[in-house]
Amino acid sequence: MAAADDDDGDGAAALAEFHASRAGVRGLVESGITSVPRLFLAPSSPCPPPVENEIPIPFAIPTVDLALPRSATLQLVRAAARSFGFFHGAAHAGTVDSAVSAVRAFHELPPAIRSAFYTPACVGSVTYSTIPIPGPLLPWRDTLQVRFGPPAPDLSHLPAACRDALLEYQRCMTEFGKKMAGLLSEAFGVGAERLERAMQVEGWLMACHYYPPCPEPAQVVGSMAHTDPSLFTVLAQDGVGGLQVRLDDGRWADVSPVPGALLVNIGDLLKMVSNDEYKSVEHRVLI
Repeated sequence: MAAADDDDGDGAAALAEFHASRAGVRGLVESGITSVPRLFLAPSSPCPPPVENEIPIPFAIPTVDLALPRSATLQLVRAAARSFGFFHGAAHAGTVDSAVSAVRAFHELPPAIRSAFYTPACVGSVTYSTIPIPGPLLPWRDTLQVRFGPPAPDLSHLPAACRDALLEYQRCMTEFGKKMAGLLSEAFGVGAERLERAMQVEGWLMACHYYPPCPEPAQVVGSMAHTDPSLFTVLAQDGVGGLQVRLDDGRWADVSPVPGALLVNIGDLLKMVSNDEYKSVEHRVLI
């Protein structure tokens, strides 16, 4: 019992020291570490080492062309939500690319600049930190998180390096999210406004994750296996990849980024209100 208490105390002290540095995971990489600190070690390796000449699992996330006639788009949305729980949808590519680039630029600012925004407590409209995940475990990622109400958010604390790009991205995502909510609602067989009206959707969360290079990537996770508790999530991927979904047979498959497209995944809440007609699929992020 004493040994366990000592371990807990050491872990708490190490966590406090890490947060006190205000540099995040990016700061560890900048310091030149060659091994992963204990705080980040996954209980077991999230995936086995790759086998030489292993054949990748053939898998492709469906793409929904939002420029098609609405009847055709609804058929594609319905099929994807029922069969995969994930699908790609076209968006304003320039706006998305600018937001992704601006977020990366913020996370790669010199430590002396970005540390001013670091806070381990997720309070207020804007936070920047390394947010723990269940375990307890620290993921190999830093997150700039923005809450868009209610109440009306105070966005004065958004870093200047990405403020304009993220505000434009938020306007784009508000439009895209309302369109997607209408399509998912109508594809389920009810009116296009029914879902948003019934769930009284008023606010949403923007989580801007940054996954630095890792000296021992097999020992850490970007995100543990989980499903999203929300109605649905809209994800802007960069070209690096790392996202995986669990197939019906239990195997994991890579989700390759599609240039100019956003990734939509059904959440647990939408699965529930659809009487399990839509799928909420387990997914994770590997480094």
